[in-house]
Amino acid sequence: MMVPRRAAAWRWTALAGATVAAALPLARLGVPSAALFAALFVATALALAGRAPDFVPRGATLAAQAVLGVVIGALVSGPTLRALAAHAIPVVLVTFATLLVSIGAGLLMGLRRDVDATTGALALTTGGASAIVALAAELGADIRMVAVVQYLRVGLVTAIMPLVAALVFHVGGHPAADHLLHVGGHPAADHLLHVRGHAGAGHVSHAGLQGLVLVALAAPLGLLLARLTRMPAGPLLGPLIVAAAITLTGRTGDAGVPAPIVDLAYAAIGWQAGVRFTRARLAEIGRALPTALGLILLVNAICAGLGALLANLAGATPFEGYLATLPGGIYAALAMAIAARTDVTFVLAVHVLRVLLVMFTMPLFARLLRRRAARPH
Repeated sequence: MMVPRRAAAWRWTALAGATVAAALPLARLGVPSAALFAALFVATALALAGRAPDFVPRGATLAAQAVLGVVIGALVSGPTLRALAAHAIPVVLVTFATLLVSIGAGLLMGLRRDVDATTGALALTTGGASAIVALAAELGADIRMVAVVQYLRVGLVTAIMPLVAALVFHVGGHPAADHLLHVGGHPAADHLLHVRGHAGAGHVSHAGLQGLVLVALAAPLGLLLARLTRMPAGPLLGPLIVAAAITLTGRTGDAGVPAPIVDLAYAAIGWQAGVRFTRARLAEIGRALPTALGLILLVNAICAGLGALLANLAGATPFEGYLATLPGGIYAALAMAIAARTDVTFVLAVHVLRVLLVMFTMPLFARLLRRRAARPH
């Protein structure tokens, strides 16, 4: 039932205000994609209380997906590609294996009666949690289940990683790590690690302006490309392709999408999932979480083994292999890499490759799953 316009305006005001109030302390604590997590939590709480907006406008979700596409595209830099090219075959094979492991775990979760195959596959796929949540609605999955399980995955991986680093690899902390974890939602990770921590105010201002130009160009051009080509998950992939092409020209310098714009996009995605919650669906998701938890831990262990294989094949250290194949928590992995003074570019390159593989393969895979489900049995 639609609510009156004035009541709807109050609901949006409450949703936005509560999201900001929740996101600020989460960001200070270093929670990955704090704005998305806060938006999801607040929108869910309001929906269960019957006080959430009826829906998030389609234009807002399209804009959010476009921004996330630009965020990912801005990571495709020359140094990243050179790091991949140096060990292309082992990196591609191991990265593809990590993707298959996570999708396989998702399909196992999809065997539950309350989880369909597409939702299960997206819920446990590793590589860009916020982008996967954005893809979920486009691909016909249950965005609520995907959002909850994805952030359970990111939280567990981020929590386990320091323990493994200390107990297995004997890597201690470093002040730089805390700083990076607190700004970990920033998209241009390579430049964040190497440049922005030491840049002056004038440089940041120039980079911010370049970032605005990047969004202003890549987002609308990417959406136009998606519309003309009718590519699957086009609102995200179109801007990703255009942003990557612009970034590879080298004319954007160390620019990335400005953090406030990224946070707005995260919030829109979180709201989209949260306002759809009902008490019945929340209970169903709660019953599925033990299964998801077990599968997340299994994927984490298998990926650690794949990291050891990658280190052996690519001539990296075992710790670099572990960080490169972590099933999530890219910014926490980068923070730990710089704290341990390891090859940050290599770790970033492997994570970026996995995110790109996910973005381009999951829409096709989801389409295959839907076709299979539609066949008469």
